[in-house]
Amino acid sequence: MTGYLLRRLGTSIIVLIGISIFIFLLLHAIFPSPARVVLGLRANGAAVAAWNKQNGFDDPVIVQYLRYMNHLLHGNFGYSYAENQTVAALFAERLARSIWLSGISLLLAILIALPLGIFQAVRRNSLGDNVATSLAFILYSMPVFFLGLILIQVFSLDLHVFGYEASQSNSIFAIVGDWHDMFLPVLTLTLLTIASFSRYMRSTAMDVLAQDYIKVARAKGLPERLVLTRHLLRNACLPMITLIGLSIPLLLAGNLITETLFNFDGLGLLFYNALQNVDYNVLLAYTLIGAVLTVIGNLIADIALTIADPRIRLA
Repeated sequence: MTGYLLRRLGTSIIVLIGISIFIFLLLHAIFPSPARVVLGLRANGAAVAAWNKQNGFDDPVIVQYLRYMNHLLHGNFGYSYAENQTVAALFAERLARSIWLSGISLLLAILIALPLGIFQAVRRNSLGDNVATSLAFILYSMPVFFLGLILIQVFSLDLHVFGYEASQSNSIFAIVGDWHDMFLPVLTLTLLTIASFSRYMRSTAMDVLAQDYIKVARAKGLPERLVLTRHLLRNACLPMITLIGLSIPLLLAGNLITETLFNFDGLGLLFYNALQNVDYNVLLAYTLIGAVLTVIGNLIADIALTIADPRIRLA
């Protein structure tokens, strides 16, 4: 197990280095310098060239990359000229909010999608299965912003039950307790995640139900509740572990649209504002965080699979 984890960790580090090089080169090709943002669009070429030389943006791109990575290793994510603040401080202010929004949505989706998928597999082709399948297909094909707008129209503007804007509090504890304003952002992300998870869980549960050990357990007279909990649930959840791990970075992307739509001051809204302001360092740091979350999600999924399935560990 130790050797396996060390190999996976080493592979993850190599992948992260490759991704960071690609992201840096791509963003540098699109936006080589923030001089125009700092000095203004009317700044002359001489002023731009002087600023680039003073801040190292006229160096070769490989030198700029190595300098940036050295700063990252020392916890320096750069400076946001648009927000007039360090990127690390901006992320520290908003990270807990995005984690809470993503985490609670993912947790609710898992708690609902797993039993729903098993129910659909056990009662496949029934009325309940067909209704759940239809709703899942509708939600799965629906863009995040469109679903959010529908929920705002129905629950905020028509029924006046929940707020159309997320909590604007600076305290994470106040945000957690403000369900009136946080319900719709959480519901938006949860519904979209349920649509994906339930379909996947239904498919894997149907495959497990067709296995011989399920038929043997039923033939021995084992109660259906024990068949589902002891034999079906654990084996059907194994592929879901990988899906949940891969969903961690996808939630960050989902937050981008959801936070912008509900004006929730998290990392997603920060990235959206950075796009409008061409905030170089914020764009770069956010993209790298997405890459890190992707690698971490895969690593967590691999580790969880080795714990849940002894066959993988023995292999």
